[in-house]
Amino acid sequence: MAALTSLSFSAVTHCSERKVTLSSTRFLASSSEIFGFRTDFSYHYVGVRASNSPSKMVVQCMSSATDVPPTVSETKLNFLKAYKRPIPSIYNTVLQELIVQQHLMKYKRSYRYDPVFALGFVTIYDKLMEGYPSDEDRDAIFQAYIKALKEDPEQYRIDARKLEEWARVQKPTSLVEFSSKEGEVEGILKDIAERAGGKGEFSYSRFFAVGLFRLLELANATEPTILDKLCVALNINKRSVDRDLDVYRILLSKLVQAKELLKEYIDREKKKRDERAEPQKANEAITTCLGQQLPGL
Repeated sequence: MAALTSLSFSAVTHCSERKVTLSSTRFLASSSEIFGFRTDFSYHYVGVRASNSPSKMVVQCMSSATDVPPTVSETKLNFLKAYKRPIPSIYNTVLQELIVQQHLMKYKRSYRYDPVFALGFVTIYDKLMEGYPSDEDRDAIFQAYIKALKEDPEQYRIDARKLEEWARVQKPTSLVEFSSKEGEVEGILKDIAERAGGKGEFSYSRFFAVGLFRLLELANATEPTILDKLCVALNINKRSVDRDLDVYRILLSKLVQAKELLKEYIDREKKKRDERAEPQKANEAITTCLGQQLPGL
């Protein structure tokens, strides 16, 4: 499961304008492609100054080091530096895919963190890491992952928990009527709706779709029309959400299958080791018994 990520930096010969293009064609795939998509973005800083000549204008292209985001490789390296212990491949392969795609989301021009996005990521992460050998390591990996993206892991957890607690006490109808109510979470959803409606920066993502799904799940909103109404209220494209949730369900199914295969493999290897150890234990028992019966030998 490999991510194809290309970085190209082009410079204009007579000015220092820089353009960054990032593209990715895979997201969360196992043996077959699952979450395929492409993300492209660029950013420029262009200064204009007048020339002494009345018939000319000089366009001065400038770039600042602070404008240049880290590369995917740098983000992945930051993660590896923060968490140095080996991670089993069944988890690590998906984590590497996740961090590549979230890097591209994070440094997209229109990106702005929001709690629904955080809830979606936390949901995916917790599902992925179910059954991880160590709870302590699972949390340490989460911390290293989010910090590698220069974000706050505690904020992700706090916001995800806040939305989960809110959704648990909602009815399907009240879930979609947030615009007519007051409250912290209602305010968060209103802000998202305004930005998604064109009054600010908003970047839809698959993490956001999973966040919506989690809200519906906790509110026991099983009627398909509830999702329709929630998307309308949030100014989100319902077709995109449907597509991404289908892919999420496929992903969960594949993760379950992969973990079952891993468990079967571990159990089989343990059984082989036990079978190989039995003759050795029998020989040791015989040797001990003979030694006790023939002490002079």
